[in-house]
Amino acid sequence: MSKTSNKGGQTLGSALRSSFTLGVMIVSLIVSWLIYKYVMGAPINFQGGNPAGAPLPGNYLAMIYKGGFIVPLLMTINLTLIIFVIERAISLTRAKGRGRLNVFVKNLQTLLDNDKIEDAITSCDKQRGSLANVMKAGLLRYRALQADAKLEKDQKILSLQKEFEEATALELPMLSRNLVILSTIASISVLCGLLGTVLGMIRAFGALAQAGAPDALALSTGISEALINTAFGIAGSLLAIIFYNFYSTQVDGFTYKIDEAGFSLVQSFAAASK
Repeated sequence: MSKTSNKGGQTLGSALRSSFTLGVMIVSLIVSWLIYKYVMGAPINFQGGNPAGAPLPGNYLAMIYKGGFIVPLLMTINLTLIIFVIERAISLTRAKGRGRLNVFVKNLQTLLDNDKIEDAITSCDKQRGSLANVMKAGLLRYRALQADAKLEKDQKILSLQKEFEEATALELPMLSRNLVILSTIASISVLCGLLGTVLGMIRAFGALAQAGAPDALALSTGISEALINTAFGIAGSLLAIIFYNFYSTQVDGFTYKIDEAGFSLVQSFAAASK
């Protein structure tokens, strides 16, 4: 495949990913608003059947509803987080391919030592992971360079290294895709929760400032709004940080294995070349 075709494919893939991300956010917002309005805000959850009134004792849906309009925004953020956590889990599982990577790399090394390039390429086709894709590109170049009598040994090694770098550059974006969304959620979730907390405290202090007896309903609503938004914001941020670090560690592990396997192949080529 030509470099122009690769760039065109990357551009199309980037557009599709952007559309997917936007679609996830829109759907999450719609679902969150519907749940907030018609499930949490259902009249049966409140005393007297009035959503503007006090929640029924022990009714947590009504309590969350009292968190105010920030709640569906936080639900949108958390739902988006869950979707992309699942998406990353599926993508990275596919990137691993079939079988254990350490065993796969060891088998490739054995095949290379015995100069069984075709068998190594077949093994990559069966493994179907990101590492296998990079190794297959290197092996195809390896085979072509073996038959090239024009280039010097150093030129062949540089060409093989360049092939690995290009193949790796095509695979790494897929491995780290959408991690920036998890890191962004880790920041904005707690900030949105803090905004809801501030609005709730404003409402609570406004109730206390009433002339005569404080408005108990407004006071309790303001406190509920503050605490519920704080809880939602912290929970979303906590989960985002955990999964971001978890997936980043997995990506780093993939990158290390790709670099290690590429270095091994180049060293094998250098040792076999005259």
